[in-house]
Amino acid sequence: MVQQVPATPASGGPVVGEPRSPVPPAATLPVADPAPLGLGGFALTTFVLSVHNAGWAPDIIWVGLALFYGGLAQFMAGMWEFRNRNVFGATAFSTYGAFWMSLAIYVVLIFVNPGLLAGASGSTGNGVDDGVAWFLLAFAIFNTYMLFWSTRVSVAVFIVFLTLEVTEILLFIGGFMHQGPIPPKTHGFTWVNLGGILGVVTAAAAWYASAAGVVNGQAGRVILPTGRAFWRERAAV
Repeated sequence: MVQQVPATPASGGPVVGEPRSPVPPAATLPVADPAPLGLGGFALTTFVLSVHNAGWAPDIIWVGLALFYGGLAQFMAGMWEFRNRNVFGATAFSTYGAFWMSLAIYVVLIFVNPGLLAGASGSTGNGVDDGVAWFLLAFAIFNTYMLFWSTRVSVAVFIVFLTLEVTEILLFIGGFMHQGPIPPKTHGFTWVNLGGILGVVTAAAAWYASAAGVVNGQAGRVILPTGRAFWRERAAV
């Protein structure tokens, strides 16, 4: 049955007898691509922590970013990727959003509570380094299979996961060796310093992918290329 609506010619609305267009279900309404936000949050937070790990910048400033931009904002981007039925984006952004929030909360807790710091340090005093190393090792395992599946997305996304894989490996090696992000001038060059430099490269790759997502989405065509996926389904014969 056609719904009738009042005449509102002055406001440009429908006139009497004109059928009103049905409102599409919420599930079919399009949403903006959340990937540029997720990549941007990941890139900026990774950059700020990495310049510290490289020995170029002071500590702590990254914690707020890890909670809100690399953490909460990226996690929300992952939730919206579920809405877009993008299983890869949803898994990647939600996981790394949680990664940043988890790391930031850990740092906050051990620094505001001397008892927790003592417990985390353990009898050897190296427990914090070891704990962060195990944390990074666990995420490197997750990142390994996401690296393989990123070959189904684009070259740009593959490069993000590839450089991130190397970064995480370097950092957990440095953690198990109890090396901190000490400026190279005062203590030589460490695995953590090298991981920081690779982290900056990772951030640059993620920023590029984010920028491409923004401008390509605005223009409705390719402005910044991201490269075709290496692994594509064969066309049906």
